Amino acid sequence: MDTAKRYVSRLTRQTLALVLAGGRGSRLHELTDWRAKPAVPFGGKFRIIDFPLSNCINSGIGQVGVITQYKSHSLIRHIQRGWGFMRGELNEFVELWPAQQRIETSWYEGTADAVLQNLDIIRSHNPEYVLVLAGDHIYKMDYGTMLAAHVESEADITVGCIEVPAEEASAFGVMSVDDDLKVTEFFEKPENPQHMPGKPGTALASMGIYVFSTEVLFDELMRDHERDGKSSHDFGHDIIPSVIKRRCVVAFPFQDPVQNKPAYWRDVGTIDALWLANLELIGVNPEVNLYDYHWPIWTCQEQLPPAKFVFDDDNRRGMAVDSMVAGGCIVSGSIVKRSLLFSQVRVHSFTEVSDSVIYPDVEIGRYCQIRNALIDRGCRIPEGSRIGFDKTEDQKRFRVSPKGIVLITPEMLGQDYPHGL
Repeated sequence: MDTAKRYVSRLTRQTLALVLAGGRGSRLHELTDWRAKPAVPFGGKFRIIDFPLSNCINSGIGQVGVITQYKSHSLIRHIQRGWGFMRGELNEFVELWPAQQRIETSWYEGTADAVLQNLDIIRSHNPEYVLVLAGDHIYKMDYGTMLAAHVESEADITVGCIEVPAEEASAFGVMSVDDDLKVTEFFEKPENPQHMPGKPGTALASMGIYVFSTEVLFDELMRDHERDGKSSHDFGHDIIPSVIKRRCVVAFPFQDPVQNKPAYWRDVGTIDALWLANLELIGVNPEVNLYDYHWPIWTCQEQLPPAKFVFDDDNRRGMAVDSMVAGGCIVSGSIVKRSLLFSQVRVHSFTEVSDSVIYPDVEIGRYCQIRNALIDRGCRIPEGSRIGFDKTEDQKRFRVSPKGIVLITPEMLGQDYPHGL
């Protein structure tokens, strides 16, 4: 191992990662009525939180705390079942830190407050650095390079950032930097985001990823806590903007090292974004490659039989084209095009599904026509249903997104939610 790799390895061993996984994700509407946003299924067999957790493990960070709050049962169960392979004797862990009112008698009031209320646990692990991560984005990132940049720049805080179209930047924290990447301004979700110099139409957005030198984190959390009533106790709204003049806050651009351009990163916080990010995976050369065995995405691996496609008659042929189909699925005398089927989906004969994302345990009856849909777990689509063709009719029963994606949940069909969302 060369010196640079040993250096990064030492830094990752001295780092505690905190994954903020307590958010509701209200822009996903009914999809998060019964689950936290990080627990939303993604990519055929994963959940959103598997991506930041896998990044930690693949980066060599073996100490991870997952901070939960909103409707966290399915999230907690997923992590217990899929992330129990860490070696405790090597001081490796993925710990669940539910809201416990350890300091205050209230629930978490913001992202900074969620970390503050777990300060005693953080102190017990005695990390040199604390890596704060959002639990609801899709990307692959080696956090070791960001830690190395943090140390080499002698920063107090390092903020992961990425270039985004200016028209989308109002959903993020937007920053300005000088020639040395030192952050000079930071505005959380501004109405009129500032464009990057020399790059009109582009803004520099925060990824919700922060590296703190541990004592700096403690000091700033306590300072913010003392501003009770004057702060929303949020990293983006309060902590980062308040420290720019007092601390060395440095930006870390998330770049593809091979192509030298902004790397793949998706905020799947809306129905349209979630649908599109799923279907991007079925492309011939998707930007995020699930078949990359050098950077695997770990998850709870269900024991399921292979997918099956049955019947080969001219008018009744079970087939899938330009699609991804997970284990346990049965496509029976029907056609699936440009779609992603999660585990144990059953598509009955004489049905056509196209440009759709079908979550686990869905059953689609005969003679259905479905397109541009996102169907939640456990739905039973009645025989002869026609979805995605008549917006007016769809809006009477389901939620239709601004870009015309039809969201269907069991409750919209008058059915009970399945156990294990």
